[in-house]
Amino acid sequence: MVEKRIVNEEDVEKWKESDTFKSFVDFIVQLAESVRGRENTDYDKPISDSIEAVHRLLNTVSSIIEKHPVVKDAKSSRFGKVEYRDFYDDIKGQSRELIAALSKDLKAEDIEELSVYLNESWGNRLRIDYGSGHELNFMCFLYGLVNLGVLKMETDATNIVLRLFIKYLEVMRQLEMTYWLEPAGSHGVWGLDDYHFLPFLFGAFQLSTHKHLIPKSIHNEEVVEIFEGKYLYFDCIAFINRVKVTASLRWHSPMLDDISGVKTWSKVAEGMVKMYKAEVLIRMPVMQHFYFSSFLPAPEGISPPKDPQAADENNCAAHAHSGWGDCCGIPIPSAIAAVKLNNNNKRPLQSD
Repeated sequence: MVEKRIVNEEDVEKWKESDTFKSFVDFIVQLAESVRGRENTDYDKPISDSIEAVHRLLNTVSSIIEKHPVVKDAKSSRFGKVEYRDFYDDIKGQSRELIAALSKDLKAEDIEELSVYLNESWGNRLRIDYGSGHELNFMCFLYGLVNLGVLKMETDATNIVLRLFIKYLEVMRQLEMTYWLEPAGSHGVWGLDDYHFLPFLFGAFQLSTHKHLIPKSIHNEEVVEIFEGKYLYFDCIAFINRVKVTASLRWHSPMLDDISGVKTWSKVAEGMVKMYKAEVLIRMPVMQHFYFSSFLPAPEGISPPKDPQAADENNCAAHAHSGWGDCCGIPIPSAIAAVKLNNNNKRPLQSD
């Protein structure tokens, strides 16, 4: 059964010390290590049938977006487009069937659990927003596929990142740009990115053996343009530069600017793992929405399952928030929307 169990900081501490937490972190680190020194298209060959099956699922998600275009009107705002909800309902209605097609060995209960993580991977239907917690759900979906034997770390790890995660990022960019998804939470300039964390983590590992590129290279526009198609980190910097055109990286992304002062990519990669744990995996505003399941079992001693009738996910006052004032109820306008409305971007925004 998939259920939320983290409701306070004591639960977070028990989660942090649990075998489930350690196993999931190991999964992320193994994936990162598998792309150390690899470019985006440097897949392991042959690509397994299971990897290609998940890739087809992601292509289907992309096609579902195209089925629900935004209706043009004179009342455009910088906030999310309501047509996103049509997309979300469509993908939720198809997710079990899409997952069942991945493997004939998946049981009904497996499909049910996996569908929760897949549905949550695309953002929040009511708030029309997206953030690192939704990205985390996609990684839980992949973790479940590994745990259930559909994907195998021994042969698929590199391609999980280079074939599947990169495709997921492409689909998310399509969603972000089509429906002007709002950033979830209010990290703003204190975060790495309005939406994502893991492309920076995987990207730092990709670059950790590079002989010439250094972290400060992200400030060189020509270098970013040359390497954005080869490395996730530069791809993310390029995307940010296209969206946040009114100021330099130093102003709108000070954390990325600070990280660029680190001497080596290997040190950046090491720091990214620590930061992912601190800012996502043990962060109360993220983890209060986290789902436990048969393959991600809840630690012993944490709070009992929430009563779905009593818990109002969309009532911000019901949540325990900490840190930078993260709040799942405060709409944050999309920078992508601002660029499109003002039509002042350096070059047209497009999917990768």
